Amino acid sequence: MDKQQVFSHVDHTLLKAVSTWSQVEALCREAVDHGMATVCIPPSFVKRACEAFPALKVCTVIGFPLGYSTMAVKLYEAQQALQEGAAEIDMVVNLGDVKAGNFDAVTEEIAALKAAAGQKVLKVIVETCYLTEQEKVALCHCVTKGGADYIKTSTGFGTGGATLDDVKLFANHIGPKVKIKASGGIRTREDLEAFLAAGADRLGASGALQAYAEKG
Repeated sequence: MDKQQVFSHVDHTLLKAVSTWSQVEALCREAVDHGMATVCIPPSFVKRACEAFPALKVCTVIGFPLGYSTMAVKLYEAQQALQEGAAEIDMVVNLGDVKAGNFDAVTEEIAALKAAAGQKVLKVIVETCYLTEQEKVALCHCVTKGGADYIKTSTGFGTGGATLDDVKLFANHIGPKVKIKASGGIRTREDLEAFLAAGADRLGASGALQAYAEKG
């Protein structure tokens, strides 16, 4: 897989709390220049990024990074982001509901966000570092039943990021219309290519350009 093929699967990401517009603008320019799938940026920059780079798909995060906002708040966040031009939404599930085994509530929330997103892409961040294997499998079913487009491994702000084993587990339990996004700790060329080979369709990464620059 060549560099350009990999970049076409990358959500070029900047989600640090101290991110500035000049940094986001540079990220967007890099994404356009290198044919990235999207930029994944904080909600506060969505409108400006969409106006400045109309040909670029902009992704943003909802209920991020902890996931315990109420469903009404997540819906409002998503609706505002979509109105401002976001093409893709990455939402964090309510991990309290997950740990309580309240998977019907998790599915309901996913379905509500997908209804708001409509034809736009919804990715569901399940934060694998906090989950048992049984919970991961249950969340594959929630994401599928809720109609989301992707299941996503991690926020990058938890105690761990994406693993190849989790991507392979998801691939065995998601529905046929659900894709996989791996994110968190994906930093090297080998990582990027390995996660795609394992079954991920999208990669959340901030260092894809550096990963390839290091090896030419």
